[in-house]
Formats: sequence, C-alpha cells, structure tokens
Amino acid sequence: MVLQFLFSQKQSKRYILVHCTHGHNRTGYMIVHYLMRTLSISVTQAIKLFADVRPPGIYKPDYIDALYNFYHERKPEMVVCPPTPEWKRPSDLDLNGDVVPDDDDDGGSAAPLLENHGTETLMSNDDVLGDSIPFNQQDTLRQFCYQALKLGAGVRGNSQFPGSHPVSLNRDNLQLLRQRYYYATWKADGTRYMMLITMDGCFLIDRNFNFRRVQMRFPCKSTNDALAEKTHHYTLLDGEMVIDTLPDSQKQERRYLIYDMMAINQVSIVERPFYERWKMLEKEVIDPRNYERQHVYQSRNPYYRYDLEPFRVCSEVRRKDFWLLSTVTKLLKEFIPKLSHEADGLIFQGWDDPYVPRTHEGLLKWKYANMNSVDFLFEMVDDRQLLFLHDRGKKKLMEGNRVVFNDDSDPASYSGKIIECSWEKEENVWICMRIRVDKATPNDFNTYKKVLRSIRDNITEEVLLTEIHEIIRLPMYADRIRSDSKANSARRR
Repeated sequence: MVLQFLFSQKQSKRYILVHCTHGHNRTGYMIVHYLMRTLSISVTQAIKLFADVRPPGIYKPDYIDALYNFYHERKPEMVVCPPTPEWKRPSDLDLNGDVVPDDDDDGGSAAPLLENHGTETLMSNDDVLGDSIPFNQQDTLRQFCYQALKLGAGVRGNSQFPGSHPVSLNRDNLQLLRQRYYYATWKADGTRYMMLITMDGCFLIDRNFNFRRVQMRFPCKSTNDALAEKTHHYTLLDGEMVIDTLPDSQKQERRYLIYDMMAINQVSIVERPFYERWKMLEKEVIDPRNYERQHVYQSRNPYYRYDLEPFRVCSEVRRKDFWLLSTVTKLLKEFIPKLSHEADGLIFQGWDDPYVPRTHEGLLKWKYANMNSVDFLFEMVDDRQLLFLHDRGKKKLMEGNRVVFNDDSDPASYSGKIIECSWEKEENVWICMRIRVDKATPNDFNTYKKVLRSIRDNITEEVLLTEIHEIIRLPMYADRIRSDSKANSARRR
C-alpha cells in the first residue's frame, strides 16, 4: 500500500489525501513510511515531522514500535508515546454501554512480525524473500536496469532478465583461457539474484525479472571518518543467495555473495573492466557498510539493527572472492570441500572484460560431470511425458528425450513445471534433480546444445587442471600472476 502510494505520488502533480477515522495512527504510520522512503532521515525524525504538522502525532505504542522494527532501528529511550488526546477518551458508548471502537482500535498489529533469525524452520533456496511491489513501480525499475546495462527493449520489451550468463566449458572455448587473462571462483549452487539498492529500499531481482523489496541498509562511502549521511541510490549489483550450514552448530544462515557491480548511484559502469568494477564494489559498497556496522555494534546506543536484516554473509555483507588461475588446484581440492554451502563447479571470469548482459560467451562455467544440467519444461499429455525447451520465443518439443524421477513421486505432479535434469550416459536418459521454482521458462535450445557439447567433451577435473598448469606458464599469465601476487601481498600488509 505504501509503495503504491509512494510511486503514485512520484508520477502525479496532484495531491493525495490519506486519512483514517481520526487521522493519527494509521495515517501517521503510512506517512512515516513515505517519509522514510523519500528522505534520508531516521524513524525518530520522521515520527516528529508528522507529529509537528498533525499533533499529537501517532499516539498508539504498537504503531510506533512497528515502525522501528520495520526499519531495523532501535527505539531511543527519549521517544515517549504521547498521551491519548482528550477527544479520543472513551466517551462514545453504544446501546449496551460499551465503548464504540474505530479502525484504530481493531486490536490487530500495525505490521507483521519480522523474520526471526532464531527460528527452527528449515531454510531453502526456494524460499520467497521480501515483499512484492506494484507493477508500475516494477516497470520503472526494470527500465533503469536496461538503461544501466545499455540494453534496448527488444521484441519482449524490458521483461526479460538481463543478467550475465556463463556458457558451459568445452574443448573449443577452453582455448579462451590461453587468449585472455582469467581469474577463477567457485560456482555456488544457490539462487541467482541481482540487487538494486535505492533510497526506497533494496530490491532482489530474480531470474523471472521480478522485484521484491527487502529492508537493508547500504551507506555511501564517507568523505571523512564520520558515519555516512547518505545511502546508495540506484546502485545495481549481481550475486547469488546461498544457505550456509555452520559446521559446529548446524545452524543455517542465509548469505548473499556479491560478485559484480554494474551501476553506482545512477552511473553505469558496465563498460569498465571487471577488475575495476570488482575493486569499486569493495571500496564503495562493502567497506562503508561493514565500517558502519562495526561502529553501530560498538556504540552504546546503536540506532540501526543490522542483525534484523533478512540475510547476511557471515554476519557481514561480503564480496565474492576471485583467485589467480594458478590457485585453481587449491580451490578445487581444499577450498570447495570446506564450504558451508553447496558448490557445483567453477566460474572463469575474464579479468579485463566489460559486463556483458545475457549470454556471455567469454564467461565460462565448468561443472562436475554429475552436475551438468539442463532446465526443461515438463508436461504430461495423455500419459505421455514431454520435455520442452525455448527456441526463438516458442516451446520446442524435444523428441526422443526421456526423463526419469529418482523418487516415488507421481510424474504428473511435475507437469507444467521447470525441472533441472542431469544426463545419465549409461541409460541414455535425463534424471530429474529438482524443480526450478525460481524460473518460469526452460533453457534456450542453444544453451541445451552447449551443455550437450560440454557433456560429450567430458572435461574432467584432471583434464582441466592439466590444461591450467600449461596455461599459467604462458608469458601472458606468468608476468601478470607475478604482478598481481605482489599487489595482493602489499594490500595485506
């Protein structure tokens, strides 16, 4: 409701009137939300602004507490709820002599309870995070993403997810590692999200290009040692959501790994090389947030509750690390086995590459043989099990392709859903691994062909490491690895 009100106000020069029975509690609650999303102020300041023009302001404690909880701010001790006005004292009685209730006295909570991080509910990559937003606001945010990524609308308008996608590693594109300078990172088996940070809130952007608002704080870098007064506004990030299971306690923790930045405060940086974007991400987004967070925790009166945010990375937001190609053996043999979340392979990122929307032929993914997969649309028609892909905007029936389900579930229960399948070479069938609730369309036919090529080429871990061992001895790599290693050592001092 508040988001709809906020967006409508931005699009119109007309006045919008907000009222409830007396125009204090519910009206104040909504207008304070509006102020929080349009001005860089605290909840305390917003409540006072409303009270100054509509005395006595919000006088019900539930509404005031709900506002502090929603924006993850600690309520200062000096904030005292004003007394109930004389005109609101129980004087209106019904025929039975009982007080006549109004819409501020319904006994309900002003806002839903926030997520409890101590909950015993098992987390899943399929969990829906955040709050939905109005369609017209979503369209505006989509337009910004397309502009930041320097994309035209195309045939499907701006409804297609614009994030960069890697291609499967095969014998041909493996040669790109010899031609360009690459770094490597692990491929997390999580959920892909872009994130748009605005003054109105942070928006998670899923593979269906749908936006959901989450309450998080990303301060801008301060010009001095003081805390930042401004927060990021229209900064676009790319990353993946994982669920860590902590080895000692088996406690689950949701984490967002950020691995790229495409725009900062309305300025597109997609044409800059990856290594510049990666450094800017740390300097402009990660460090300011972690600095403020540490300062808040050390303060006697912390004004913002970072611990109430819906997800974090080991209790802090963090940039995903990339490593020199010379460390891939260590990455595979030592780092990945110790991860607290699932990983299904490696990503090879061109160090000098711009950000390329959608399919990026130079962004390579290598997956463990049993994890190479294709996302099909599965349908049951007259007891026939059919697999479909996407080809030139239409469904393409994959004749001759069969799928088997490992569990005892009824195949009909999968009908109409996107299923991720791995290839079983011995039986010549696809095996259903899981339902992709985060996707509304199957893989493109071209993606299918690339995955099949990767399966046929069968680049095993041993083959990959042998190739990389030869590649890093090339002068192009030897010189830059030496240079980068010195730079990394200097930074750690």
